[in-house]
Amino acid sequence: MTPSKYLLSVALIALGMASANAQTTLNPQTEGQIFPITTIPIPKEIALEVGGMAFMPNDELAVATRRGEVWIVSNPYMKGGQPPKYRLFAHGMHEILGLNFIKGDLYLTQRAELTRLRDTDGDGEADEYRTMYSWPLSGNYHEYAYGPMLDKEGNMVVTLNLGWIGFGESLSKWHGWMLKFTPDFQMKPFATGFRSPAAFALNTEGDIFYAENQGDWVGSGSITHVAEGDFVGNPAGLIWADQPGSPVKLRKGDIPDTGEPKYEVAKRVAGLKTPSVWIPHSIMGNSTSGILTYTDNANMGPFKGQLFVGDQSQSKINRISLEKVKGVYQGMVFPFREGFSSGILRMNWGSDGSMLVGMTSRGWSSTGKEEYGLQRLTWSGIVPFEIQTVKAQPDGFELEFTMPVDEQSARNAASWKLSTFTYKYHHIYGSPVIDQSPRSLKGVVVSADRKRVRLVLDSLKAGYIHEISAEGLRTEGSKIPLLHNYGFYTLNQIPDGDKIVLSPGNQPVGKMEHDHMAMGHTMNGKSPANSGPAPKGSRSPEKHMTKQPESWAKGPDQVITLGTRPGLKFDKESISVKAGAKIQLTFANSDDMLHNFVLAAPASGNAVGELVMKMGLDGEKYNFVPESPKVLAHTVLLQPGQSDTIYFTAPKQPGTYPFICTYPGHYMVMKGVIRVTK
Repeated sequence: MTPSKYLLSVALIALGMASANAQTTLNPQTEGQIFPITTIPIPKEIALEVGGMAFMPNDELAVATRRGEVWIVSNPYMKGGQPPKYRLFAHGMHEILGLNFIKGDLYLTQRAELTRLRDTDGDGEADEYRTMYSWPLSGNYHEYAYGPMLDKEGNMVVTLNLGWIGFGESLSKWHGWMLKFTPDFQMKPFATGFRSPAAFALNTEGDIFYAENQGDWVGSGSITHVAEGDFVGNPAGLIWADQPGSPVKLRKGDIPDTGEPKYEVAKRVAGLKTPSVWIPHSIMGNSTSGILTYTDNANMGPFKGQLFVGDQSQSKINRISLEKVKGVYQGMVFPFREGFSSGILRMNWGSDGSMLVGMTSRGWSSTGKEEYGLQRLTWSGIVPFEIQTVKAQPDGFELEFTMPVDEQSARNAASWKLSTFTYKYHHIYGSPVIDQSPRSLKGVVVSADRKRVRLVLDSLKAGYIHEISAEGLRTEGSKIPLLHNYGFYTLNQIPDGDKIVLSPGNQPVGKMEHDHMAMGHTMNGKSPANSGPAPKGSRSPEKHMTKQPESWAKGPDQVITLGTRPGLKFDKESISVKAGAKIQLTFANSDDMLHNFVLAAPASGNAVGELVMKMGLDGEKYNFVPESPKVLAHTVLLQPGQSDTIYFTAPKQPGTYPFICTYPGHYMVMKGVIRVTK
């Protein structure tokens, strides 16, 4: 877009205007109003832990479960007010995590194979289970398999997880790889570097995108465009790169472990692919899951061509607007809809344009409290006030909105908050946010139709995540605030083109005085100013004492060891201590995820966990421990295999004191109590 398409009279921000936050807002929109969720009832005797979903030609929904079953659901839309009906189609399989209806047959992935199901006698139940291709297994619990999906050439696509032995490892051939199968089921290795590629899909151009989860060599969740021969980051799968048919040229020794940003390493390592869009951990989600492309047959608001990406841990769906700059995909992730009943794993479009959402949480914590579920998301027809798309410019970003914006609020400096950050690329599980810095806003230009706003920044940082918040923005006329007022743009390439020439004689905006780097985001999609300042991490040394106090001449009164069990659990759920006792507690994390131990005041476990969700970009830096009097003692955030020993004095007041893991989302299930007695 050229400057001539803008209102040139608003080339610079008007600093003297009243704060946009002071404007009266009328009838703020809600997610539930615009995108209602309907629960599809499941019979009590069916444990529908959804691993895969596919629609059949007769509009029945096939649902595969982690327990190895496939159910056929008739009338999932509950037309005529009638409940759905379930029939068992197949059973006896192993951890199904993908399902597709292809050319008249159901295909699925279970742990060790790509399977075809057929009902040859027409009785409504599969009687032929045919192995189309199998791969070796070591028996490691983490060797999940996903797919199949059809690519644009008609090949089936499958991905295989790495095993977990305290770190990701390819214990069996082709684990950590994306594989393709020709129509006659000849296997071809396609790309590697995957850790836990829980989902993949084609965008509207037919390119493959996959969803990755935080872990070793993965600082945060993301979606990434995958082309043949790509190495997407985790080196474990490279042990098979020398096998016949491999298109990948890199070897494990080629990958440096320096902790630099991945974008910087990719400049030196040809073939290393960086994410198309980072999904900031704990803020936008914890466990990236299903990807669903907004196709022409769907009906979910004014976002055609974009991607919806589920999150298993936070039971929500994010929205991603992509663009291609200099041949490279990049774009913005926004909140879209939260509040689902369990952990989202799969999404499919129904024939009426609604979205069917399949969920599971057993062993994988989620904010949705149900163990599994099936829900339907629809669009009410009300147009939400949203940032529709964001496109990079040579000097900033152009935002397009679903409704005309109020010019005064758009021009006001207080309406906008901008920053950049990134993550470390290293063998350690996850990454703190690094290289945070504010971006200063030099100018704002509004288009003539007031549906586009161009932000002119002091500078852009290629390879970095750009946080864009528009808390003070309002619609024209009704002054409605944005339904979701923030998002994160991954800038892989800075486009060429003309820069905005700011009007001479006007003073450009200097660096913003307010601190927006510690900005958090609540789970309801509002920015932190709507709920008070974001809490900072605990900095009280007495709450994390790692040396025995000198006053403890006789040592601790009680020594406690605490560990983990699979399924987001502490290995002790109840511990008894005497009031005022001197406690030495060692917490050892033997799980495959990050955990901590936080002791809270009575009945405060959930409140402390909820405070963590507001810590934003600073969460991991402060071990996901909020600054709060409700926090009594805590360990640091522990990598898998690490431990931390702390010393504290038990409360003098007898009672029940909850302890939790405050890694975002874990507090709902990973908890226990310390019972303080007289």
